[in-house]
Amino acid sequence: MKGLIGRKIGMTQVYDDQGVRVPVTVIEAGPCPVVQVKTLDRDGYVAAQLAFGKQKASRLTKAERTRFEKAGLETMRELKEFDLDEGDAPKTGDVVTVDIFKDIKYVNVRGVTKGKGFQGVMHRWGMHGGPMGHGSHTKRRPGSIGARDLPGWVHKGKKMPGDTGAENRKALNLRVVQVRPEDNLILVVGSVPGPRNGVVYVTKALRK
Repeated sequence: MKGLIGRKIGMTQVYDDQGVRVPVTVIEAGPCPVVQVKTLDRDGYVAAQLAFGKQKASRLTKAERTRFEKAGLETMRELKEFDLDEGDAPKTGDVVTVDIFKDIKYVNVRGVTKGKGFQGVMHRWGMHGGPMGHGSHTKRRPGSIGARDLPGWVHKGKKMPGDTGAENRKALNLRVVQVRPEDNLILVVGSVPGPRNGVVYVTKALRK
Protein backbone atom coordinates (compact mmCIF):
# COMPACT_ATOMS: atom_id res chain seq x y z
CA MET A 1 0.00 0.00 0.00
CA LYS A 2 1.39 3.38 -0.99
CA GLY A 3 -0.60 5.54 1.41
CA LEU A 4 -2.96 6.00 4.34
CA ILE A 5 -5.69 8.36 5.48
CA GLY A 6 -5.01 10.22 8.70
CA ARG A 7 -5.52 13.41 10.63
CA LYS A 8 -3.16 16.15 11.68
CA ILE A 9 -2.71 16.18 15.45
CA GLY A 10 -0.43 19.22 15.67
CA MET A 11 3.22 20.22 15.95
CA THR A 12 5.81 19.45 18.61
CA GLN A 13 9.54 18.81 18.86
CA VAL A 14 11.59 15.67 19.45
CA TYR A 15 15.27 14.80 19.68
CA ASP A 16 16.88 12.60 17.04
CA ASP A 17 19.65 10.00 17.51
CA GLN A 18 22.31 12.74 17.48
CA GLY A 19 20.55 14.74 20.19
CA VAL A 20 19.43 17.45 17.78
CA ARG A 21 16.04 19.02 18.45
CA VAL A 22 13.76 18.63 15.42
CA PRO A 23 10.37 20.37 14.86
CA VAL A 24 7.85 17.78 13.70
CA THR A 25 4.20 17.44 12.78
CA VAL A 26 2.35 14.56 14.44
CA ILE A 27 -0.05 12.67 12.17
CA GLU A 28 -2.43 9.93 13.26
CA ALA A 29 -2.34 7.61 10.24
CA GLY A 30 -4.84 4.76 10.23
CA PRO A 31 -5.74 2.11 11.01
CA CYS A 32 -7.62 2.01 7.71
CA PRO A 33 -9.74 -1.00 6.69
CA VAL A 34 -9.89 -1.96 3.01
CA VAL A 35 -13.43 -1.30 1.77
CA GLN A 36 -12.96 -2.21 -1.89
CA VAL A 37 -10.20 -3.57 -4.13
CA LYS A 38 -9.98 -2.35 -7.73
CA THR A 39 -8.73 -4.94 -10.22
CA LEU A 40 -7.38 -4.61 -13.74
CA ASP A 41 -9.94 -7.01 -15.26
CA ARG A 42 -13.01 -5.40 -13.71
CA ASP A 43 -12.06 -1.74 -13.24
CA GLY A 44 -9.16 -1.20 -15.63
CA TYR A 45 -6.67 -0.25 -12.91
CA VAL A 46 -5.31 -1.59 -9.64
CA ALA A 47 -5.92 0.18 -6.32
CA ALA A 48 -7.40 -0.26 -2.87
CA GLN A 49 -10.07 1.92 -1.30
CA LEU A 50 -9.42 2.70 2.37
CA ALA A 51 -11.68 4.18 5.06
CA PHE A 52 -10.90 6.26 8.14
CA GLY A 53 -12.78 7.83 11.05
CA LYS A 54 -15.95 6.40 12.56
CA GLN A 55 -19.24 7.88 11.41
CA LYS A 56 -22.92 7.25 12.18
CA ALA A 57 -24.71 5.35 9.43
CA SER A 58 -27.52 7.93 9.48
CA ARG A 59 -25.08 10.61 8.26
CA LEU A 60 -24.11 8.70 5.12
CA THR A 61 -25.96 8.26 1.86
CA LYS A 62 -27.61 4.96 1.04
CA ALA A 63 -24.93 4.20 -1.55
CA GLU A 64 -22.18 4.77 1.01
CA ARG A 65 -23.93 2.62 3.62
CA THR A 66 -24.36 -0.19 1.11
CA ARG A 67 -20.65 -0.12 0.30
CA PHE A 68 -19.74 -0.71 3.93
CA GLU A 69 -22.44 -3.36 4.35
CA LYS A 70 -21.06 -5.35 1.41
CA ALA A 71 -17.58 -5.18 2.92
CA GLY A 72 -18.88 -6.22 6.35
CA LEU A 73 -17.43 -3.10 8.00
CA GLU A 74 -18.79 -0.40 10.27
CA THR A 75 -19.54 2.91 8.62
CA MET A 76 -16.69 5.44 8.43
CA ARG A 77 -16.31 9.08 7.42
CA GLU A 78 -13.48 9.22 4.87
CA LEU A 79 -12.89 7.13 1.74
CA LYS A 80 -9.81 7.31 -0.47
CA GLU A 81 -8.17 5.13 -3.11
CA PHE A 82 -4.44 4.43 -3.03
CA ASP A 83 -2.15 2.71 -5.51
CA LEU A 84 -0.61 -0.59 -4.56
CA ASP A 85 3.05 -1.53 -4.34
CA GLU A 86 4.30 -4.42 -6.42
CA GLY A 87 3.30 -7.74 -4.91
CA ASP A 88 0.54 -6.28 -2.72
CA ALA A 89 -2.74 -8.19 -2.84
CA PRO A 90 -5.00 -6.84 -0.08
CA LYS A 91 -8.46 -8.24 0.52
CA THR A 92 -11.66 -6.50 1.56
CA GLY A 93 -11.69 -6.22 5.33
CA ASP A 94 -7.91 -6.16 5.76
CA VAL A 95 -6.64 -3.40 8.04
CA VAL A 96 -3.71 -1.23 6.89
CA THR A 97 -1.68 0.40 9.66
CA VAL A 98 1.13 2.93 9.93
CA ASP A 99 3.59 0.01 9.74
CA ILE A 100 3.72 0.53 5.96
CA PHE A 101 5.95 3.58 6.63
CA LYS A 102 8.32 1.74 8.95
CA ASP A 103 11.28 1.68 6.53
CA ILE A 104 10.29 4.78 4.53
CA LYS A 105 12.47 7.90 4.79
CA TYR A 106 10.26 10.45 2.99
CA VAL A 107 6.51 10.94 2.56
CA ASN A 108 4.15 13.33 0.80
CA VAL A 109 1.21 14.78 2.74
CA ARG A 110 -1.87 16.29 1.09
CA GLY A 111 -4.44 18.35 2.95
CA VAL A 112 -6.81 21.30 2.71
CA THR A 113 -5.32 24.57 3.96
CA LYS A 114 -7.01 26.69 6.62
CA GLY A 115 -9.90 28.74 5.26
CA LYS A 116 -9.61 32.47 6.01
CA GLY A 117 -12.77 33.71 4.34
CA PHE A 118 -13.01 36.85 2.19
CA GLN A 119 -9.84 38.93 2.33
CA GLY A 120 -8.69 42.20 0.77
CA VAL A 121 -5.67 42.55 -1.49
CA MET A 122 -3.31 43.56 1.33
CA HIS A 123 -3.97 40.40 3.31
CA ARG A 124 -4.50 38.08 0.35
CA TRP A 125 -1.62 39.17 -1.89
CA GLY A 126 0.62 41.28 0.37
CA MET A 127 0.03 44.54 -1.51
CA HIS A 128 1.26 47.72 0.17
CA GLY A 129 -1.93 49.73 -0.25
CA GLY A 130 -2.18 53.45 -0.90
CA PRO A 131 -1.06 56.50 1.10
CA MET A 132 -2.14 56.41 4.74
CA GLY A 133 -2.60 60.18 5.09
CA HIS A 134 -5.85 61.72 6.39
CA GLY A 135 -6.95 62.79 2.93
CA SER A 136 -6.26 59.47 1.21
CA HIS A 137 -9.21 57.51 -0.18
CA THR A 138 -7.16 54.46 -1.27
CA LYS A 139 -5.60 53.25 1.98
CA ARG A 140 -6.33 49.52 1.55
CA ARG A 141 -7.73 49.47 -1.96
CA PRO A 142 -6.20 47.61 -4.95
CA GLY A 143 -6.04 50.71 -7.15
CA SER A 144 -6.52 50.65 -10.92
CA ILE A 145 -7.47 47.23 -12.28
CA GLY A 146 -7.88 47.83 -16.02
CA ALA A 147 -6.40 49.59 -19.02
CA ARG A 148 -7.79 52.98 -20.11
CA ASP A 149 -7.93 52.11 -23.83
CA LEU A 150 -10.89 50.26 -25.35
CA PRO A 151 -12.28 47.80 -24.53
CA GLY A 152 -10.75 48.37 -21.08
CA TRP A 153 -11.37 44.88 -19.74
CA VAL A 154 -9.76 43.35 -16.66
CA HIS A 155 -7.29 40.66 -17.68
CA LYS A 156 -7.72 37.13 -16.37
CA GLY A 157 -5.60 36.33 -13.35
CA LYS A 158 -5.69 39.86 -11.97
CA LYS A 159 -4.99 39.84 -8.23
CA MET A 160 -8.21 40.92 -6.56
CA PRO A 161 -9.97 40.56 -3.19
CA GLY A 162 -11.63 37.20 -2.64
CA ASP A 163 -11.84 33.99 -0.62
CA THR A 164 -8.50 32.92 0.80
CA GLY A 165 -7.35 29.48 1.88
CA ALA A 166 -9.36 26.22 1.89
CA GLU A 167 -7.31 24.91 -1.05
CA ASN A 168 -5.77 21.52 -1.73
CA ARG A 169 -2.04 21.56 -1.08
CA LYS A 170 0.61 18.84 -1.01
CA ALA A 171 3.79 18.98 1.07
CA LEU A 172 6.48 16.98 -0.76
CA ASN A 173 9.39 14.93 0.57
CA LEU A 174 8.84 15.39 4.30
CA ARG A 175 11.43 13.43 6.26
CA VAL A 176 10.05 10.74 8.55
CA VAL A 177 11.53 11.10 12.04
CA GLN A 178 9.59 8.44 13.93
CA VAL A 179 6.90 5.85 13.33
CA ARG A 180 4.96 4.74 16.41
CA PRO A 181 2.78 1.74 15.48
CA GLU A 182 1.46 1.32 19.02
CA ASP A 183 -0.12 4.80 18.83
CA ASN A 184 -0.80 4.87 15.05
CA LEU A 185 1.43 7.93 14.75
CA ILE A 186 3.97 9.14 12.23
CA LEU A 187 6.20 12.14 12.95
CA VAL A 188 7.49 14.14 9.98
CA VAL A 189 9.80 17.15 9.75
CA GLY A 190 8.15 20.48 8.97
CA SER A 191 4.61 21.74 8.60
CA VAL A 192 1.61 20.03 7.01
CA PRO A 193 -1.30 21.84 5.30
CA GLY A 194 -4.54 22.14 7.21
CA PRO A 195 -5.81 22.84 10.73
CA ARG A 196 -5.51 20.59 13.74
CA ASN A 197 -7.64 17.45 13.38
CA GLY A 198 -7.88 18.11 9.64
CA VAL A 199 -7.93 15.08 7.34
CA VAL A 200 -4.68 14.42 5.47
CA TYR A 201 -3.50 11.80 2.99
CA VAL A 202 -0.02 10.42 3.57
CA THR A 203 1.75 8.67 0.67
CA LYS A 204 5.22 7.30 0.09
CA ALA A 205 7.49 9.77 -1.69
CA LEU A 206 9.52 8.91 -4.78
CA ARG A 207 12.62 10.29 -3.05
CA LYS A 208 14.64 7.53 -1.40
